[in-house]
Amino acid sequence: MADDQAGSAFRFNGGWREFAPIAFTNLLLIIVTLGIYRFWAKTRERRYLWSRTDFIGDPLEWTGTGLELFIGFVMVVLLLFVPIFVLQFVVQGLAMRGQFGLAALLMLLSYTALIYLYGLARYRAIRYRLSRTFWRGIRGGSDDKGWGYALTALWKTAVGAFVFGFMIPWSMTSLWNDRWGRLSFGNQRFAARAAWRPIIGRFLLFYLLPIAGCIGGFSLLAGRLAPGTPPSPAAFGAIVIGAFAAYFAMGVVAIVYYAAFLREAIGSLTLNRLEFAFTARTMDWIKLILGHIGLVIVTLGIGLVFIGYRNWSFFIRHMEASGEVDLAGLTQSTTEEPRQGEGLLDAFDVGAF
Repeated sequence: MADDQAGSAFRFNGGWREFAPIAFTNLLLIIVTLGIYRFWAKTRERRYLWSRTDFIGDPLEWTGTGLELFIGFVMVVLLLFVPIFVLQFVVQGLAMRGQFGLAALLMLLSYTALIYLYGLARYRAIRYRLSRTFWRGIRGGSDDKGWGYALTALWKTAVGAFVFGFMIPWSMTSLWNDRWGRLSFGNQRFAARAAWRPIIGRFLLFYLLPIAGCIGGFSLLAGRLAPGTPPSPAAFGAIVIGAFAAYFAMGVVAIVYYAAFLREAIGSLTLNRLEFAFTARTMDWIKLILGHIGLVIVTLGIGLVFIGYRNWSFFIRHMEASGEVDLAGLTQSTTEEPRQGEGLLDAFDVGAF
């Protein structure tokens, strides 16, 4: 048990040496089965991580199965990928016949459908994970299947993106509140009241940095480039270095914003009289990411099998909870249990975080 977890309601008791046999056997079986075993591998990984995570002294338990995840994946292939594949040929056929307006309309509708499905996938993945997570024999879940949330996510995402991107913090916090407000653990509902104003400053830094960088870069180069002549090697080198510096700065500022968002979002989350908090700051995230990169480089890629373990332990080590847990009033959830896993979310390549 790590010293930095002393006094915390959440504690992670696992170790990488203990996790290594699971990770390497999973990798071997995924290779042997040409990737099919990945669903059962994910289940084995979650069972270990959940079992080594304590909340006020009692461990979590993961009860999901690899078959559920596999069924979810098969359903996505049949209901999503096949129609998209067919739609591509339809759009190409319309374009070749000169019906560009109809082809563009179909493409617009398909992108709209993908945004809708992405919102549905995020909600249903959390709903599934809560329904398979037990603590003291009690699980979470929701009877809300997410159709209404996905529609809300569609229009709020559109508003956040099309108003020059300025409303993205509002969109993210509003959807967080909506998503968790539909979920429960046992017979008690979650509530979230994340606000966008505390994080707008960091988002504006992320938003305005590229504009300021472009203006500064063009101003600097304008005085060094003669009209009608190619740039000198020194000027070309400055352009390349500036591009890499801007890319690096954008990544750092994005981490600054994301760290603030998660602290605000999780800090607003409550379950009855229980309040949650997340303590990871920007430097903590940078250390985690640099550790990921270093691990993958040093191990020539094999270290990728430990990324999920590192993410989970990082998350739990920075999770806090305060208040009271009403054990006498906390009873088993009566919500419907999903029959398949989060295959739709996997289709969008979104990790467990």
